[in-house]
Amino acid sequence: MNRSNSGISGRSKGSDFLQLDPAEAPAGGLADWLTDRLRTAISMGHLPVGARLPSTRTLAADLGISRGVVTESYQRLTEDGHLAGRGRAGTIVVAVPLANRTTGRSRLRTPPRPPGATDAAGRTADTSCRSVPDLDIFDNLRSAPARIDLTPGVPDLAAFPRTAWLRAERAVLTDLEAAEFGYGDPAGTPALRRAVAGWLAQYRGIAADPEDLIIVAGVAQAIAMVAQLLGRHGVDEIAVEDPGSLGSRQHLQGWGMRTPPIPVDERGLQVDVLRKSGASVVMATPAHHFPTGTVLDGERRRELVQWATDGGLVIEDDYDAEHRYDRPPVPALRAMLPDQVIYVGSVSKLLAPALRIGWMLAPPQYKDELIGRKRLADLGNAALPQLTLAQLMESGELERQLRFLRRRHRTRRDAMVTAIRNHLPTATIHGAAAGLHLTITFDEGDDTTLAAAALQQGVKCHPLSWHCQLPHAPGLVLGYAARTPTEITEAIATIAKVC
Repeated sequence: MNRSNSGISGRSKGSDFLQLDPAEAPAGGLADWLTDRLRTAISMGHLPVGARLPSTRTLAADLGISRGVVTESYQRLTEDGHLAGRGRAGTIVVAVPLANRTTGRSRLRTPPRPPGATDAAGRTADTSCRSVPDLDIFDNLRSAPARIDLTPGVPDLAAFPRTAWLRAERAVLTDLEAAEFGYGDPAGTPALRRAVAGWLAQYRGIAADPEDLIIVAGVAQAIAMVAQLLGRHGVDEIAVEDPGSLGSRQHLQGWGMRTPPIPVDERGLQVDVLRKSGASVVMATPAHHFPTGTVLDGERRRELVQWATDGGLVIEDDYDAEHRYDRPPVPALRAMLPDQVIYVGSVSKLLAPALRIGWMLAPPQYKDELIGRKRLADLGNAALPQLTLAQLMESGELERQLRFLRRRHRTRRDAMVTAIRNHLPTATIHGAAAGLHLTITFDEGDDTTLAAAALQQGVKCHPLSWHCQLPHAPGLVLGYAARTPTEITEAIATIAKVC
């Protein structure tokens, strides 16, 4: 039942927490007021995922109200899926994917629709009810406590080859001359550029001169540099795949780019829609589409090559192409079209994101300007990690690590597929043949609500709608590389219970 304002014990004192003042509450509606203020703070991001609320006793004392009012408010929000009790850890926020509720169903705050968004038929997409998270969503999700983390794009960090890395680092330090501790080439150390050129030739079919490679702080920095460069050349939009990586889209938009969506189907990017859109630049993941796992088929690949030959530019994000299990390798688009493709890749999915080491190959007309932008950004990546990675590549240790990871990932992928078939038999599985994640879709439902409910039960994943600008079937994007088969099975069973 609702507590009334008669629950106030003595004079209202107010609280520094969210600047709460019970004097604002309407007569007879103290619990309603407090619940609404907390819900609004969560939806506005003032209480992110993982934030701990004051104890009911502490907040009641601060506000000068009955502890029962605070307890009732917390209970309502727990039942709604906004909060969860964690025992001694207190009451925490678990529902960044949720926002203001007026009907009992969850809604995210929705920014304006990206200009130029159209569906496959060329119609302007209605995104008034799309669930689009804020820029800090990934930081908030990473900080949220969870028993089992199925966040996509996370490699098996426990498998990082520490012994091999230390051995390579010792070898580098033993031979390193004093002068090499100084500032170096902003495009990267010659040793790593040679090693990466050899790796790309062996694994991605790309014949690259080491002098053409630019070492960057991950694909994120490469995207930023390219967006800045193209902006200076008069480009104000970069088309993106839809579904497509929310993170990449946020980086592009952060540098002032509009991101018109180009739909992806079971054959990959719909190049005919790209051509009709009028966009001159597109960012794509042709070898392993994120998040559906689709491979750009032969006919579409030829169409994209023709589009680029006619004056288009492709930004190829080759984010995890080495991780494949049940299909033959797919060469990078850059191998076919070096003068019309800006190619980016990294070791984030192969070793660890913490290394912040990636690479970029650009058409000749952009190379010098991009090196200049790298120089202004940070004078170049740290040399010691570059040299250590080069040693790891040239010694064959990285190749051995890849073979080891493929065996482990295949086992974990199989465990997830089996668990989905057993616990979620109506779900459709996409992209299981390669990568570090797979996607499942449902015929109906609200995937943000489902992801929030799973998080409340201790399982972390992405709702597919985060990665969509156009209408799409609801679903979940589930990473498996960093979890054991037992954990994966438990996680899928938990998701099934809250469906």
